[in-house]
Amino acid sequence: MAWSQAAGPADAPLRLKIVGGLADVSQYLRYEEPFWRRRLPEASGGRIQAEIAPFDRSGIRAQEMLALMRLGVVPFGTALLAIVSTEEPEFNAVDLPTVNPDMTALRRTVELYRPHLEELLAERYDVELLAVYTYPAQVLFCRSAFSGLSDLAGRRIRTSSVGQSEMFAALGATPVVIPFGETLAALRSGVVECAVTGTLSANAIGLHEVTSHMHGMAITWGLSIFGANRAAWNALPDWARTLIRTELAGLEREIWDAAEIETGEGFACNAGQAACTNGRRGNVAIVPVTEADQARRLRLLTETVLPGWVRRCGEACVNAWNTRLAPALGVTAQPD
Repeated sequence: MAWSQAAGPADAPLRLKIVGGLADVSQYLRYEEPFWRRRLPEASGGRIQAEIAPFDRSGIRAQEMLALMRLGVVPFGTALLAIVSTEEPEFNAVDLPTVNPDMTALRRTVELYRPHLEELLAERYDVELLAVYTYPAQVLFCRSAFSGLSDLAGRRIRTSSVGQSEMFAALGATPVVIPFGETLAALRSGVVECAVTGTLSANAIGLHEVTSHMHGMAITWGLSIFGANRAAWNALPDWARTLIRTELAGLEREIWDAAEIETGEGFACNAGQAACTNGRRGNVAIVPVTEADQARRLRLLTETVLPGWVRRCGEACVNAWNTRLAPALGVTAQPD
């Protein structure tokens, strides 16, 4: 599939090619796709027309997104920070496990680190940052009862990243990296006893039918960045850049608000509460976040998560963390 920018006569509509987020999730179906296909064309009076495809159906490897944007092959693209951080760990400081136990913390962390993300994208990839999106909270589900983070030793737990695996190994559990689509089968068959995944996506695939308890603390979220190749961006007329930025700011707010609502709705549906309207009601007990959990979370961040990230990332990451995030979070990164 070709993703180069389309050119045309001066009086023709601007035609944009967009690579969006993950297919078949509400962020893409309810927000990204309608925004580019309908809302922006309407807001521009038809002067901007856009095509969009999810990155996982566009023939593009997620790990290569930023490189393709730098080359201009993808003029406008979405990159998942957890995936691109295998090459650029500095990008994912904002969504390391245990950093953001709730949406309030996540909003603060992203606000503090966003200027640094802008600088990194511009300097290393010649990309203009236009938006930061988040998916709903990823939390822990288990087949049998547990009382909190200190009660997970010996359990096999489905994880989806190096950082998550390091965190649960430090708790005495055995992390097993399993693709999202295989999570339900792995729980059913006993390959794992617990799994980390999104609150509402877990409900959609039926985890409420095979688990009995879920923890109230967010482990990670799933942040992505939306940006443009700077040459493609600067080639647009001023009015178009202004309009796109304004409209994207609205889209970003909607996606964040939806992630917060869907996080709560996932809890409600899995637990069988009356607030469940967009899922199937289960009977999963919500394990409350205790003071002991909060204390253990900070220990994990200080003793396991941050040191592991620094080993992968280096001195630049220590400086970025300590300059941007340490004053607010009260946790300092130490050189390896």
